[in-house]
Amino acid sequence: MVHEKPVDRKGLVAVFTGNGKGKTTAALGLVFRALGHGHRICVIQFIKGSWKYGELETAKQFPDLLDFHVMGRGFTWKSDDLEKDKKVALDAWDFAGKIIEENNHDMVVLDELTYLPHYKIIDEEKILSVLRGKPKEMHVVITGRYASEQLMECADLVTEMKELKHPFKSGIKAQKGFEF
Repeated sequence: MVHEKPVDRKGLVAVFTGNGKGKTTAALGLVFRALGHGHRICVIQFIKGSWKYGELETAKQFPDLLDFHVMGRGFTWKSDDLEKDKKVALDAWDFAGKIIEENNHDMVVLDELTYLPHYKIIDEEKILSVLRGKPKEMHVVITGRYASEQLMECADLVTEMKELKHPFKSGIKAQKGFEF
């Protein structure tokens, strides 16, 4: 089935960054909204690994519209093999570049992509080059802490999540259906 893209749409680059919670949640909110309009979406998660995230279960309900790829090995800062993590992240980036180039989706979410240049896994100029050359009608949403000035300049929308209060500091652990 060939997906018809609106020709009058200006594809946006959005960045959700900062130390506060809600970056992936904001991106998934855009995904949910776009699905309501019948848009095709691809979500690529660069860090998240083996946990059973609620969004993975939701994705199964949209098999024709939502492609969901968990490509990380878990939280890199807790790695048991950083070189393996780097290889997996680079493979995920190559995959993301192909997805954007193929132009079969209305929106591509690059969840936790900002960690790759921050931890020197990938040269940020490669990311910026892909963003500058993306299909003009495609939305690209990027999440993660440490978004650089260059990435934020490239974006059309930047939102910084700022932590003011967090339940973990009160001893409340991550909860199914809220954090994952």
